[in-house]
Amino acid sequence: MARIAFPAAFAGVLLFALLPEQLLQGLGLAFTFGHDKLNHAAAFVVLAALGSLGWPEHKAKLIVLLVLTGAAIEGLQALQLIGRHPDLFDWVADCAGMAFGLTIAGWTKRLAGGLP
Repeated sequence: MARIAFPAAFAGVLLFALLPEQLLQGLGLAFTFGHDKLNHAAAFVVLAALGSLGWPEHKAKLIVLLVLTGAAIEGLQALQLIGRHPDLFDWVADCAGMAFGLTIAGWTKRLAGGLP
């Protein structure tokens, strides 16, 4: 199930991260809630947990993918044409979320392994 959900979640994160903010607001899809860093962390919690559960044998590749994805998002947000603003602390929030997502996936695997 995680192998199906991960690509959809990944595409959703990229879509919301790279669409112009005015377009998202116009569509009523701006997920600001006044907590930008929390939104970044939550997105990467989901990505890391799904990726780790779906491909447990490729955790190092997942980490590299997500670290580079977070950095690329911030780099692309620097482009004037999408009207977004890069922030190094957004990337830090992405990495923190990723670490927590990997932790959650580890707990989930241990709990599932301990069940009859």
